[in-house]
Amino acid sequence: MVLVVLMFAVSDLHPTVPPPQSSVYLEELTWTELRDAIRSGKTTVIVPIGGTEQSGPDIALGKHNVRVKVLAGMIAQGLGNAIVAPVVAYVPEGGVSPPTLHMRYPGTITVTDEAFEKTLEYAALSMKLHGFQNIVMIGDHGSYQHLEKAVATRLNREWAGTPVRALAVEEYYLASTSGFAEVLKSHGYHAEEIGEHAGLADASLQLAVAPGTVRAERVRSGADRGNGDGVVGDPRRASAELGQLGVNEIVNTTIAAIRKNAAQH
Repeated sequence: MVLVVLMFAVSDLHPTVPPPQSSVYLEELTWTELRDAIRSGKTTVIVPIGGTEQSGPDIALGKHNVRVKVLAGMIAQGLGNAIVAPVVAYVPEGGVSPPTLHMRYPGTITVTDEAFEKTLEYAALSMKLHGFQNIVMIGDHGSYQHLEKAVATRLNREWAGTPVRALAVEEYYLASTSGFAEVLKSHGYHAEEIGEHAGLADASLQLAVAPGTVRAERVRSGADRGNGDGVVGDPRRASAELGQLGVNEIVNTTIAAIRKNAAQH
C-alpha cells in the first residue's frame, strides 16, 4: 500500500506532458521536429524580412518585424508545405554620418547593403544545407527589394543543376502597398489619406495583425501629428477591419506567387 501511495505521489509531481502543437515557425521547433517536418514534405522555407525603423509617433519601431512574421505564418499555413525562418530585423535604413532617411529618428537601426546581402545569402545557404528546396524571401520594406533580387539571382546561378531555388517574391511587398491602396480606394479612401508610411494603410494593417504596437487612441485623435513626425498619410480613420482587407490581399497574392514560381521551377 505504501508503494502504491508513493507511485501516485510521483505521478502527481510529474504529470504527463501533452505533445507540443505543430508550429510553422522554425524557432519554435526542436531540430528533430524540423528534420522530420522537412522529411515529411515541408521543403519550402520563408525568410521574412522586416526592419527596425520609425513609423510615426504612434506605431512601434518594430512594426515591420512583427507584421512580416505574422503574415509569413499565415502564408506558410496557406501553402501547407512551408516553414517560417526567424525575421531578419537589421536592414539598410539610410546613412549614419550624416544621418539620412529614417536614421534621423531615434530607434531606427541600419546596416550596409553588403552586410544585408551577406545575411540573406548565408541564411539561404543554411536552409539549403538542411534540406529546403524553395527558399522564399519576402520583404515588408521597399528599400531593399532590389537587394533581395540580387541575392536570389546569384544563388540561383550557383545552384544551377540542383533542385534548390531562391525566390525573391516582390509580390508580397506590392500587395501590401499598391495592391492594398487600390483596395482602399475602391472603398472610397483617397491616396493622400492612404499614404505611403504610417498612414491609413500602414496603421490599419498593423491594427489587424498586432494591435498592441499601435497607440490607437492617439492615432485617432491626431494629437501627435505635426511636420517632421515621420508620417506620410493620415491614419486617423485606420481600423483592424480595413487592415484585414490588406491581410487578405497580401496573403492570397503571395501564396499564388510562390506556387507559380515553384511550379515554373
